[in-house]
Amino acid sequence: MTQSFSGKIKDKLIEAKRKWAADGRLLTGATDQARENRLPPGQRLVKDWPVLDLGITPHISADDFKLQINGLVENPLVLNFMDLLDLANVVAVNDIHCVTSWSRYDNEWQGVTALTLAEMVRPTPEAKHVLFTAHDGYTTNVRIDQFVDEGVLIAHHWNGEPLSEEHGGPVRVVIPKLYFWKSAKWVREITFAKDDQPGFWEERGYHNNADPWTEERYG
Repeated sequence: MTQSFSGKIKDKLIEAKRKWAADGRLLTGATDQARENRLPPGQRLVKDWPVLDLGITPHISADDFKLQINGLVENPLVLNFMDLLDLANVVAVNDIHCVTSWSRYDNEWQGVTALTLAEMVRPTPEAKHVLFTAHDGYTTNVRIDQFVDEGVLIAHHWNGEPLSEEHGGPVRVVIPKLYFWKSAKWVREITFAKDDQPGFWEERGYHNNADPWTEERYG
């Protein structure tokens, strides 16, 4: 019964967000291409951290966690949680911006930079895009230059504490320059590809690029 109820919640949520995209909900028409303002157009500042997902919360322990990095790379890898901790870790502070119009300032993350992982797997020259796959079946996509950009992390801690399950723990992607649906929770696979592969929300009307300062909420 629990699974059936969760499925109904998920379907209702997906349909509502698909309608948002069709209706252009929350769009203000404003742009800030120079990023002169810390808060992107149409966003409101929050102090808490709202929980948004597809209605399914995978239960992945740190002991069971594995991250596959594959595709157009010279050195495919499978990393467990301790492997990530043993790599060069950094602490980064950044803001996050959700397409549902909330933003949260000064989030402190600890994790491995995307650039570090890219240097380890060595993408081939043909690799132009990156696809993330999560344990709940969620997918999303970015260009390779957006992945190896400054501030992008594979994160396992937030504000000094292990990343909670509801926010994507034990490990999630953090891409602070894009709307936060691009920062996949519960990530299990990172695939480098030649061709773009729009993900879950991109296939349902959301923008493929997702720049908050130019309000790329919907395609």
